[in-house]
Formats: sequence, C-alpha cells, structure tokens
Amino acid sequence: MNYVFAPDVPVTLPVSGSSALYPVHRIYCVGRNYAAYAVEMGHDPDKEPPFFFQKNPDNLLVEGVDFPYPAQTSDVHHEIELAVALKSGGRDIAISQALDCVYGYAVSLDMTRRDLQGQMKKLGRPWEIGKAFEHSAPCSKLIPAEVSGHPVQGEIWLKINGDVRQSGDLNQMIWKIPEMIATLSTLFTLQAGDVILTGTPAGVGPVQRDDRLHGHIEGIGTLRVNIA
Repeated sequence: MNYVFAPDVPVTLPVSGSSALYPVHRIYCVGRNYAAYAVEMGHDPDKEPPFFFQKNPDNLLVEGVDFPYPAQTSDVHHEIELAVALKSGGRDIAISQALDCVYGYAVSLDMTRRDLQGQMKKLGRPWEIGKAFEHSAPCSKLIPAEVSGHPVQGEIWLKINGDVRQSGDLNQMIWKIPEMIATLSTLFTLQAGDVILTGTPAGVGPVQRDDRLHGHIEGIGTLRVNIA
C-alpha cells in the first residue's frame, strides 16, 4: 500500500490468561443505564429509551498506565462500567442472538470532563470534548465469555483511596446486554472489535491528582488506576 504516511498500529486490549490481543474497532457508550444514576443526574429513567455516544479506540488506557489529569478542565469524574467486547456483529441483530456476538467482558471507566460536558449540554452541542479525550477509557484485561459466562447480576463498585464511591449491581441496568446490542445494531453495522461501555451506577464524582482508583465487577475482574 502506498500510504501518505505510515498508519497507526491497531489499538488492542490484552486478554486475561492469553498472549492474544483483541483489536478494537469502535467504542460505544450507553448513557444513563442505571435508574439511580439517571435520577442522580436529574432525569426520569422510566421515560427514556437507550441512547448512545462514542469514544475513540485510542482513548483506551490499558492496565498499569497512569491516567494523566487532562487539560482544560477542573472537574474530571469517574464512572465505573462493564465493558462488552464483540467478536461478530451485523445489522438488526435479534435480542435472542445478541449474546452470540460477545467475545468477552472487562472492567472499565468512562472518565468525563464534566464541566466541559455540561457546557456542551447547555449549548445543545455534542459531548466529545467531555467524553472522547485522550486516556478517557481505562480498561482491564478482557475475560472471554467462555470463562466468565454472560453476567446478568453481580456487584460493581469503585473505591477511591480505599473509600467506596460507587456501588451497585449489574442487575440494576435498565437495558440489558442483549437489548443494548440489538438496539445498537439498528443504528450502526456492528462488527468484531466493537466495545460497548454499558453505563454506570450512582455515586459518580470528581477525582483529584494522586487519587488511587480501584474498580471491581463480580465475576469479571478488577481495574486499578492512579491519577497522575
């Protein structure tokens, strides 16, 4: 191929217990998918269909790398989430077939420049500057679904400096994993390498430099991130 300049190496996630790497295509995020969080953010969870936004593959931050406090903000928030990694896709996927598309799961964070996101909301503009910035998606190693199974319940929590800040259960998700995949497939052509961040429980809040974040999802794993 005669490229104008050398293309980037594909973004990948490590797989637990394996030397294999999972190449990432797109990252979709589900907004306000826990009722308590929707209320916390001033919304009625009973009146909204699922909605989605995107991060970029190179926003991922793998385990063992510090999260650098980003520029142009003084209010960076943590959001602990289950990540779903697809091994196949398509359009108009039936709910009954959606889990067949899943390769595995991970513990992730949707780091958010909340002040910049808030400014964009007031102006009716897109959220990218609040959501899709460098290193804004820390993620643990993937655990294959053949090892973990497909979780429908289990504790999800985040501690900062040893104190619990977020706590919930995967069974509190308004839109379950098959429903998310099926709905997304009516809007986009899903494919292997797509990652879905499935929403966060209540308790989101700011992080500070030198904070130590410890996230956990029962049956999936843990994620530790230091704020640099």
